[in-house]
Amino acid sequence: MAMSFFDQFASPTYMGIPLIAISIALPWVLYPTPTTRWLNNRMLTLQGWLMNRFTSQLMISLNVKGHKWAMLFLSLMIFLITINMLGLLPYTFTPTTQLSMNMGLAVPMWLATVIIGMRNQPTIALGHLLPEGTPVLLIPVLIIIETISLFIRPLALGVRLTANLTAGHLLIQLIATAVFVLLPLMPTVAILTAAILFLLTILEVAVAMIQAYVFVLLLSLYLQENV
Repeated sequence: MAMSFFDQFASPTYMGIPLIAISIALPWVLYPTPTTRWLNNRMLTLQGWLMNRFTSQLMISLNVKGHKWAMLFLSLMIFLITINMLGLLPYTFTPTTQLSMNMGLAVPMWLATVIIGMRNQPTIALGHLLPEGTPVLLIPVLIIIETISLFIRPLALGVRLTANLTAGHLLIQLIATAVFVLLPLMPTVAILTAAILFLLTILEVAVAMIQAYVFVLLLSLYLQENV
């Protein structure tokens, strides 16, 4: 039975039981557990250094109130990077190619930033809907446009992550299929195509990390407007 290129994005099941929960929870086992010793091994030292660098870079633009979100943003960043990277391995499933999951991450986080702004500084939060110095005739139109752009933010977060990962997986599968088809017919062209596939895989590794960083960075910018 011929399989579609989009079958790789279908949620795996075993005896009718969805396995997406296992694919989401299992990556956490791969990370080493911190110890109480004064000196750690190289893996724990590198892990701690990367976490500190990311947290300090992310919290630069936030005030002291926004620093309470540091652990949440760090956990979300590690979670997305791990799932995106493991999804590049053969015969694996990438949960972040599912729009429903990405929206499930984006909508609550975005809504939390909006609620915090409305509760702590409602005047400033509502002031973002109307830029200063707007002509009177354009006030109703700009309020509508800014309100729509505000509600589009979580959709943009989820769709951006889904689209980039889905496009990368499809492109890798298409080029890999071309390599297998061309190998018995034109070996030279197949080797060149395989080299392109190798470079594309390296690019997708970078995209997997960058998209996770962009997802969390945009959430921190939304938080910055409301704290």
